[in-house]
Amino acid sequence: MWKDNRRRHNEKLLTWDVLHKYPHDYKVIFIGDATMSPYEISYPGGSVEHWNEEPGAVWLDRVTQIYQHCVWLNPAAQKHWDYTPSIALISQILNGRMYPLTLSGLDDAMKALNR
Repeated sequence: MWKDNRRRHNEKLLTWDVLHKYPHDYKVIFIGDATMSPYEISYPGGSVEHWNEEPGAVWLDRVTQIYQHCVWLNPAAQKHWDYTPSIALISQILNGRMYPLTLSGLDDAMKALNR
């Protein structure tokens, strides 16, 4: 993780440090296109930019274990979600808490975070 995309190779934050910095009652919102190779989620080294020792799914699972209130906002058109294996994988890890990045999706995601 990094704060400034221009410095992402020099000023990285350790994921463990971020996960231990904020208490478990925080709410987590992932925003991003979940359309990727399933390899990026399921296998070590699947990252496009660097070698990751563990699969992305392991880290997503850790986040959901620490933070019960966690959602993913996906800008990809929802009509395409059933045809994209990576979206299904991520949605499964998040227990179905993936929402379209639309006004209705934002409303549903906020309701889910407040349950």
